[in-house]
Amino acid sequence: MRQDVLPRAADRSETPPAAAEPPRRRHRYWAAYLALLPTVALIGLFAYEPAINGIIHSFFTWRPGFTSTFTGLANYERMLTDELWWSSVANLGYVFVFGIFTWIVPFIAAQLVISLSRRRAQFVFRTVLILPIAFPQIVTLLIWSFMYHPQDGVLNSLLSGIGLDGLRQNWLGDPGLALLSLLVIGFPWVAGLPFLIFLTALQNIPQEIFEAAALDGAGRIRRIFSIDIPLMASQFTLLLFLAVISTLQYGMAAFVLTGGGPDNATQFPILRMLAAAFSGRDWGYAATLSTTLFAVTLVFGLFVLATQRRRNRV
Repeated sequence: MRQDVLPRAADRSETPPAAAEPPRRRHRYWAAYLALLPTVALIGLFAYEPAINGIIHSFFTWRPGFTSTFTGLANYERMLTDELWWSSVANLGYVFVFGIFTWIVPFIAAQLVISLSRRRAQFVFRTVLILPIAFPQIVTLLIWSFMYHPQDGVLNSLLSGIGLDGLRQNWLGDPGLALLSLLVIGFPWVAGLPFLIFLTALQNIPQEIFEAAALDGAGRIRRIFSIDIPLMASQFTLLLFLAVISTLQYGMAAFVLTGGGPDNATQFPILRMLAAAFSGRDWGYAATLSTTLFAVTLVFGLFVLATQRRRNRV
């Protein structure tokens, strides 16, 4: 009997509890937290504090240096009847749709680069297509401004050179063409973040999947729609989120080249906000417009994050 009890007692012997975390390691974690505090403090001072300050002053007739009067929702009621504001918001719809359309070219370029058999050739073409990203945006805008010049611009000179003088236009001065002219800037739209995201996603797809698709007789077009695009769903979601943010912040091209004209044809919310603040000296109303843009961005961002989390759970 004792021989039966002893082994059972030995089996019940538990492994010793894990050793407590060394104090030195805990101190190291606290040191990391303390090292992050200056960065968090600077972000709070230069990012969160101005945003919160703008939200608060959107309920006031705010003029820096003068007494601010609380007006409640008066600024937001004014925004609802501001025709120039809503026309600028409508222009954002064209920017968003056109921006989604421009994904076609970088997607095709990424497919062509990934299909190259030599790594060196992929590196060369990838570098050539990405290099224009390093150019300052203001330089690109000034170059296109010269191309659009009504007298000596490249486009009108080219049309005259091939005998199509009747097609010469005042590209940035015609209300019917100004918005489209701004959207075309950057043609052929390859050098940008979408190309990098598409190329990285395609490179991360296992080569065995492509080989299996080839053995099954799937052509390039069928493989793109049946394999590539479904496997790149998360990348498309990311690009959609970034497209909404860039659309809401769009306005630099119009600010530099047209100033919102002609006849407010290229007016955008950012320009309307700047005009209210610096031209009209109505800082409270400008804060209302910026708070509205922030709220729309926040709501859409939370929606995208919730959708992505639900997809990951599935």
